Amino acid sequence: MSFAKTKDAVEEGDTVIIYVNPQAMYAIQVKPLITTKKGDMVENIFQTAYGALKVQELVGKKFGHKVQFSRGWGYLLHPTPELWTLNLLHRTQILYTPDISLIVMQLDLKAGSIVVESGTGSGSLSHAIIRAIAPTGHLHTFDFHQQRVEIVTKEFFDHGLEMFVTAKQRDACKDGFDLEDTADAVFLDLPNPWLAISHAVKALKNSGGRICTFSPCIEQTQKTCEALVAKGFKCIETMECLQREFQVKNITLPDVDDYNFSFSHTTDKDCVEGKGKKEGCKFRALLPALQMAGHTGYLTFATWPRQSNVQI
Repeated sequence: MSFAKTKDAVEEGDTVIIYVNPQAMYAIQVKPLITTKKGDMVENIFQTAYGALKVQELVGKKFGHKVQFSRGWGYLLHPTPELWTLNLLHRTQILYTPDISLIVMQLDLKAGSIVVESGTGSGSLSHAIIRAIAPTGHLHTFDFHQQRVEIVTKEFFDHGLEMFVTAKQRDACKDGFDLEDTADAVFLDLPNPWLAISHAVKALKNSGGRICTFSPCIEQTQKTCEALVAKGFKCIETMECLQREFQVKNITLPDVDDYNFSFSHTTDKDCVEGKGKKEGCKFRALLPALQMAGHTGYLTFATWPRQSNVQI
C-alpha cells in the first residue's frame, strides 16, 4: 500500500523497490508466500544476481537502508511513479518520465482534477496522474483489452490507489467514455485518436478543460489536429520531448602554443625516445552523451474553451 502515502518502514503487502545499480532494480510485493506455476504455496524468496532475499524479512525495515542478499546487498527504496515506470511489467509500450512530466504540466493537473485516460496499457502514466490529482481527484481510465484492465485494476488495489481510479474495458473510439460534463482533462493514447475527439468533447466540462493526444507518427498527429480544429478546440500545439544527458569527463588536449606544427626540430629518433612529446592540458569537461533516447512520439495539446451556456 506504500504508493498511497509516504511511510518510514515497510509493512506487509507493500510494494517496494530493491535498488542494486542503475541497470538492476526490482519491484517486489512484500508477502510471506507466493504461488508457483503448479499452484503450490511456497516461501517468497526473491533471486538476484547477488544471491537470494527472503522477502518477508523486509517487514519493519526502514526505506533507504541497505538490505542484505546472500552474496551482496542493495538499497530498499520507497516506490514512486518514476521508479514504477522503470520496473513495471510491460504489457504494452509505455510512456517514460520525460513525456509524463510534460503531460502532467500541460494538462494542468492538480489535487481535485478529474481526468479521463484512454489507453491504460501498463499503467505507467496512470500512476503519475493519480499522484498529481490525489487526494480529492479521480482518474477514469479505459482500455480496449479486458485482460489488461483486470491486471492494472489489481495493481491499483495492491498499491492502495483504488479509491482514486476507476478502470474499465471500453472501445473509446466507438463507444466513448459514458461521461458528460465531468473531466478537467482528457488524455488519448490510441491508434486513431481523432475518432475519439467528439467523445472527449462530451466528457470535458462545459466550463473548459485541456486535452492531450500521444501519437508516434506525424500523419496521426495531422489528422488529430484537423479533428481538434473542427470541434472548436483552441491553442493547439504539438511537442516532442527529448531528454539529452550530459556527462562529466576528463579531457586531455595538446598545448597549441607549444605544439611544433613544422616538425622541423623533431626527428624520428626523438619520437622513439619520447622527446618532443607534449603532456598536454588536462581539464574536466561537460559533454553530451554519445547515445540518447530518440523519438518516442508527438504530444498534441489543446484547450477546450468555456462554453457560452456556462455562467461565470
